[in-house]
Amino acid sequence: MSERARALCARLGITLPIVQAPMAGGPTTPELVAAVSKAGGLGSLGAAMLTPAQIREAAARIRVLTDAPFAINLFMLPPAAPTLGELQPALDRLAPFHRELGLGTPAVPNSWGERFEDQFAAVLDVGPAVFSTHFAAPPPTAIAACKARGILVVTTATTAEEAVALEAAGVDAIHSQGAEAGGHRGSFLRPVSESLIGTMALVPQVADAVRLPVIASGGIMDGRGVAAALELGAAAAQLGTAFLACPEAGTHPLHKQALTSSGGTMLTRGVTGRHARGLRNRLLETLDVGAEQAPDYRIQSTLSGPLRAAAAKQGRAELMAMWAGQGHRLARTGPAGLSVRAFAREAGLDDT
Repeated sequence: MSERARALCARLGITLPIVQAPMAGGPTTPELVAAVSKAGGLGSLGAAMLTPAQIREAAARIRVLTDAPFAINLFMLPPAAPTLGELQPALDRLAPFHRELGLGTPAVPNSWGERFEDQFAAVLDVGPAVFSTHFAAPPPTAIAACKARGILVVTTATTAEEAVALEAAGVDAIHSQGAEAGGHRGSFLRPVSESLIGTMALVPQVADAVRLPVIASGGIMDGRGVAAALELGAAAAQLGTAFLACPEAGTHPLHKQALTSSGGTMLTRGVTGRHARGLRNRLLETLDVGAEQAPDYRIQSTLSGPLRAAAAKQGRAELMAMWAGQGHRLARTGPAGLSVRAFAREAGLDDT
């Protein structure tokens, strides 16, 4: 294990430089987070869609299962206050799916998601080892509050330029997200189309550009990817899609099945208003047409939520948003803890 990896592991109180990605929306259950942390890695709770009460409840459950360190992740999103005129095109595009699924006419919700301030207050109450964010760095007051409590702050960068900006903002480590990664892109300085750099090209650029520890992700599915990321300058490797099929994951059964049977992935902002990589299906392909006109995340994700939930409940895989990275066919089906230890063996970490 490199000195970089040793230093980050010591700082976090973990034994392996392996991080489980914080996949919001259900896959990262307390059981999955705890299993990864108990095995020596860093489990991460994707809390972007959780209420403050749910964050506290999930953290309490994790701590029942393990006393090992874990992370909590939130999205950094601007507030939303759209007019009906601005919403109507998006509602019209979703209407055919609502009719097909037997839902009513798409309606304007009462709110556009949870307030960051309320969610962050819950994170501080919980006091995880790591607080990570996506789409931007936390505000300076939040970073200061975390540092005062000994919580490590990590934010996503998809380019070296973004990593430099995050270092200047005062975060403690950089999550370097390659183009292969599943789920939402964390780009915030340039358009996503200008920020799609493969993991193995991105990691050394970021490692050379900043003095902070780098956590590599994107297409890392086994020990080979972990070893490569560490060799290129990362202090740890983050895996998300690799854990989607584990029994502890809250992934929908059809999503787990599709990981090995799907025809591949595609990147679109049509489903949620932010570019995300998922398994190619009719929902993603249809909403990708004209996707640049879709409203931003808080709005589009909230509006499309009912149809995605209904599709999952009715077992309509072709209308589900099944986020996954390009290496999805290598997802492990065994217990998460065993997978973590297998990754360590494959990467040669169990001898260091």
